[in-house]
This record gives sequence, C-alpha cells and structure tokens, in this order.
Amino acid sequence: MKQKKTFFRVLRHIRPYSFFVILSILCGAVSVAAQLLVPIFCGDAIDYMLGIGRVDFEAVKRLIFSIVLVTTFSAVAQWVLAACNNRVTFCVSRDLRNEAMKKIQNLPLSYLDAHPSGDLVSRIIADVDTFADGLLMGFTQFFTGILTILGTLGIMLFLNPGITAIVVLLTPLSLFVAGFIAKRTYKYFGKQAKVRGEQTALINEMVEGQKVVQAFGYEEKSMETFDEVNERLRDVSVKAVFFSSLTNPSTRLVNNIVYAGVGLASAMIAISGGITIGELSIFLSYASQYAKPFNEISGVVTEMQNALACAARIFELIDVSDEVPDRENAVEFHSQGQVDLSHVSFSYDPDKPLIEDLNLEVKPGQRIAIVGPTGCGKTTLINLLMRFYDVREGSIKIDGRDIRDMTRHSLRQNFGMVLQDTWLKAGTIRENIAYGKPEASMEEVVEAAKAAHAHSFIRRLPKGYDTVISENGGNISQGQKQLLCIARVMLCLPPMLILDEATSNIDTRTEIRIQEAFARMMKGRTSFLVAHRLSTIREADVILVMKNGHILEKGTHESLMARHGFYEKLYNSQFGG
Repeated sequence: MKQKKTFFRVLRHIRPYSFFVILSILCGAVSVAAQLLVPIFCGDAIDYMLGIGRVDFEAVKRLIFSIVLVTTFSAVAQWVLAACNNRVTFCVSRDLRNEAMKKIQNLPLSYLDAHPSGDLVSRIIADVDTFADGLLMGFTQFFTGILTILGTLGIMLFLNPGITAIVVLLTPLSLFVAGFIAKRTYKYFGKQAKVRGEQTALINEMVEGQKVVQAFGYEEKSMETFDEVNERLRDVSVKAVFFSSLTNPSTRLVNNIVYAGVGLASAMIAISGGITIGELSIFLSYASQYAKPFNEISGVVTEMQNALACAARIFELIDVSDEVPDRENAVEFHSQGQVDLSHVSFSYDPDKPLIEDLNLEVKPGQRIAIVGPTGCGKTTLINLLMRFYDVREGSIKIDGRDIRDMTRHSLRQNFGMVLQDTWLKAGTIRENIAYGKPEASMEEVVEAAKAAHAHSFIRRLPKGYDTVISENGGNISQGQKQLLCIARVMLCLPPMLILDEATSNIDTRTEIRIQEAFARMMKGRTSFLVAHRLSTIREADVILVMKNGHILEKGTHESLMARHGFYEKLYNSQFGG
C-alpha cells in the first residue's frame, strides 16, 4: 500500500514534464519499430541467398540499404529518447530537492532538535541520487522493453500463431518470478536507506566533534558504534542485493526456456516445409529480442524498488507538518521595545514541566539580565521570545500585541541575537558580517567591525574583508568567530537585543572593550542578557534570577545582594564570598 502510494506521488511529480515523457515514448516506439524490422530484412536476405548460384544480389543490396536506414533511424530516436529521459529525471530530482530544502526552512525547531542533521542530509543528497538513478533506468529501459515485447508478440502472431502460443504460455512464469522477488527487495531496500541515513548522521556527528572525541579518548568507542551501524548496513545491503540479484538470472532461465521452445517448434515446422529457413531465423531473432527486455525489466524492477524506497523517505520528510503558520491577519511591525509575559507556561516534554506561570513586564530601553543554574529555563525563555517555540499557555506581547499576531519574519527582524554558539557560513568575512543586511555598503560593514573590535584582526587576514572562511569559520579562532557574530548585530542594530553569553569566547581585555560597545549599542534598546559570569550583568536595570522555570528573585544587583537570597549565593560562589 505504501509502495503504491509512493509510486503515484512520483507520477504526480512527473506530470509537469508530460511533453518530454510523450516524446520519449514516441521515440521509443520509433526505435523499437526500427529494431523489429531488422530481423525481417535479415530473414528475407537469407532466403535470397539459399542455393549455389541462386543469390539475388540486387535484392540483398536493397535489404542491406534498408537495414542501414532503419538502424540510423533507431540510433537517432534513441539519442532523443535519452535526452528526454535525462531531462525528466533530473528535473524531477531538482524539484524534490527544492521541496525538501523548502521544507527544512519551514520545519518546526522541535523536529530539527529531535532528528540528526546527517539523516536529513542523507535524504536530500543520497536518497534523491538513488531515486534519480532508478527513475532514469525506468524511463530508459522500461518503456522500450514493454514496446519490444508487445511488438515482437504482434509480429510473431502475424507470422505463425502456433509458435507464438508457446511464447504466450511461458511468459506468465517469468512475470511471476520477477514479481515474487520484487516484493521482498522493496522491504530490504527501505531498511538499507534508513540505516544508511543513520550511518551518515553518525559520521557527520563524529567529524564535527572530532576534537572532543580525541580529547576524551573516545576513538575506540566511536569506532565500536560505527562498526555496529556499518555491520547492520552490510547485513541489510547483502539481503537487498541478494534478492535483487536473483531477479535477472531467474527471468533469464525462463526466457532461455522460451527461446529453446521457439527454436524447437520452428525447426520442426521448417523441416516439414511449413516455414522457410529465413522465417526460422526471424523467429529465433524475435525469440531472443522478446526475452531480452524481460532481463532488462527485471533489473529495472530491482532499481525501481530501491528508488521507491528512497522516494518514500524523501516524501516522509516533505510530509512533516510545518511550524504553526502565521495567522491570516498577522501584521508586520516595528517594535518600541515593550515586552510583557503573562502566565506563560511551556515544556519541551509534556511530562516534564519547565516554565510555569511566568510573568514579566519589560519597559522600552531596559536591560534585563537572566541568570540561574543550568537548565533553569534561561535559553528557553529566549526561544519563546523569538517564537522558535510557541507558548503552551499564557501569552507574550510586544507593544501590547501578542507575538502570534505578528509575522515571524517581522518579529525576528526586531531582535538581534548574539549567542554563545557561533554560526558562520562559507564565504567572505564581508558576506558573513552583512548576513542580516546584504545591501550594506563596505563603509557600514567596516564601521560595524570596528564597533565589535573585529577590524584589527580582519585587516591582518590575507585578503582582509574578502578573505574566504570555511563553513562555520573553521579556519579562524573561536573568539574571532564570536567577534564577527557581534559585528553582524552591530550592523543591523534592531530595536531589541538578545545576548546569550555573547563574550564567552573572548579574552578579558577585548571583553572590556566589547562591553563598552554593547553599552553604547544597548542605549535606548530593550536588551535581554543571558549570563553565567555575573560580573557582566551588574549594570543591568533588572536582574531575573530563575530556578526550575520560575522567577525566584527580581531586582538590581545591589537590591538582590541586600536581600541575601539565591542571587547572593550565586554571586559569592563566583567571587569567593
């Protein structure tokens, strides 16, 4: 049932390219017709050459010319056929990749958090490639194979119904063998694609975290894990290949039986004078041509099982529900910086409560610091403000309007984020700084870099702002990457800021200068500062002390210290009382 559903979805994706499919079928028909004429010409030529001194050279020359002509027609038709098939296959593959990529942009963060990135990469790259290979083989060999079988049967039936009956009676045996094996290959190819995705995810994880693996001496354990996954992939791949490999020899055996039956029957009739030697050669040629497509189609069926299994994984990704869409009346807005959280409750797992009945009022221009032990909900609060997740209960309002009544795009344009975990794309330094404002001039980019104290190290790079960095900035230091992320926000300067341990990877001397730049940047802007180093948030207007998803204490640094509560314990634990 799932296989059939996947097949019809593939057909829907092929429909926009119906012109090329029809042209491919027509070219296939021309090519097959030309190929089917060749045995007739050869058989007639044999009859014209029987007997010493009785060779009709003029007739043989005409037949040779006819063979050359139809062979040329067949070659041209096959060239057009291949061009059409390639066009359809790679257009459908492109469309699937575009759909999958578009889906990733609209997936809820909860899905991305729960699924390894390597598995998603495997679906979009490896599975689409495998699907394309199967689809191309299907177009190239399946249609021509069917047309060859039908054309051969029609001509044989016209020439001698008795001999054709032998072929027709033995044909279902070949179809039964191919169908029996195909059902089992689909199951194993589906498992193979799944385990291959798991392996890709593991390799991706190990490569990205290689330094951590080596630092903690985890190489042997990671190899054991990889060997286990690799062994499962080997096991399921061997079964898939074993069953798929049975198809061709099994159908070839049946087809050889058909060929032998046709040869024996034709020879008996020829001996009795029922057909000529030339007609005998025609039947043997057609018996061979009739059998050949079954072998090709059996290979196609095997590849199509693999292709459909991979297509099912791609469609499974495409069918994942998008993040909750913007409401119909959602508006674009520019914030003044008033933020209100009213009775907010949220948890990633319904069985494990995190934030419960959280209330907070932030006035425009205030600097709000959020502190607390690990897992208390600091970063979760930021996720809710940015609508990476939606609240389960209660509401978050900006300037008196519920953020669910705003478009996500405009909401996030009103926030500038600098996180502890940096993200840079492969490209030039300038492109990374101007990521949120691509139209920025070179002067604006340089000013932002100077404000973030990144200009000096950028100047020392081989090509300055045109220096190309690798994916995620692998060829620059962690501190330099964070300076670039800070410069990125300095360039946009939205009305609200989120700084989540923004200076965690920067040396103390540079941090002091960055804090001064932040102070200028935050002036007049509502700012949320998530910090573990409490020395960085002493000047905040309001400090929220969170524990177990609740605001335990709230106030300025001095008032909280005077209260001798949980904040004082946190502060003293860092500064030795």
